[in-house]
Amino acid sequence: MSKKAVLITTLGILIGAVGGYAYFYFIGCAGGTCAITSKPLNSTLYGGLMGGLLFNILVPKPKQEK
Repeated sequence: MSKKAVLITTLGILIGAVGGYAYFYFIGCAGGTCAITSKPLNSTLYGGLMGGLLFNILVPKPKQEK
């Protein structure tokens, strides 16, 4: 992986983690029975994972030489 790919993926993880925590804080799960949004750690980790995967899609792939 190039430095650019690592930077973009890391940025996605950070943005996703902040978004996951914000989702827990503002929406969350009042009853505590939701698997992802019942705890801030779960919500933050899930958001980071989804953000990393989403931003990794945006990384340009190197062109193959023939």
